[in-house]
Amino acid sequence: MVVGIDLGSRTIKLAVLRDGVIVDQQLAESGFDPYTQARGMLEKYGAKKIVATGYGRHLAREHFAHEVITEIKAHALGARYFFPRCHTVIDIGGQDSKVIALDKAGRVSNFQMNDKCAAGTGRFLEIMAASLGFRLNDFGAAALKSKTEVTINSMCTVFAESEVISMKNRGIPAVDIARGVHHSVVNRLAAMLERLGYEEEIVFSGGVARNPCMGHMLRERLGGRARIISPADPDLMGAVGAALYGLRL
Repeated sequence: MVVGIDLGSRTIKLAVLRDGVIVDQQLAESGFDPYTQARGMLEKYGAKKIVATGYGRHLAREHFAHEVITEIKAHALGARYFFPRCHTVIDIGGQDSKVIALDKAGRVSNFQMNDKCAAGTGRFLEIMAASLGFRLNDFGAAALKSKTEVTINSMCTVFAESEVISMKNRGIPAVDIARGVHHSVVNRLAAMLERLGYEEEIVFSGGVARNPCMGHMLRERLGGRARIISPADPDLMGAVGAALYGLRL
């Protein structure tokens, strides 16, 4: 039995593999003490091999993980587990966005990463949703209700939030602003895909893949040339990839 654990900036994801099959999984908020949270999630397994990924992977290695793997490699392995023929993976995390290209053997051949600003990340969407009075889980569905798109010009989260508040105070409907917010994230993601190159089938990993507006708008932005696919639990892809890495050791 191998446990993969993905310690992200917002959530901790855990996947347990036995004989290459997922036998258990967990997801919890990182909270103010992610180390204690992670240890609590691991307690019941008594695993002999734990592989960590995510922002907290080095903390995990200091205390309980036997090995660590980068998020890029973990998401690549996880994507190939669910979709064995995929060559393009996107992951929008809490603090960064990644586009990953895989070769025929499933190895990472290249990647693009947006980690210089929170704009274009899950945290950006969370902040914008709160500014507009939406629950995060409802934000994408609300944006899809709009047929009118406004433009968010700022690349910085702080200035973008000011833009959003200004638009709201001018009486622009919240759903229209929500659509504009999603469009600004999709534009950044599409630019990374176009710089890297992408296959017709794109695997969308991470919790933001649950947002229905993101996949819809990304397909539109790419001119309908791509099919966006995700597993049932896209949040867990990194943890699954970490566990798969453990099986190879």
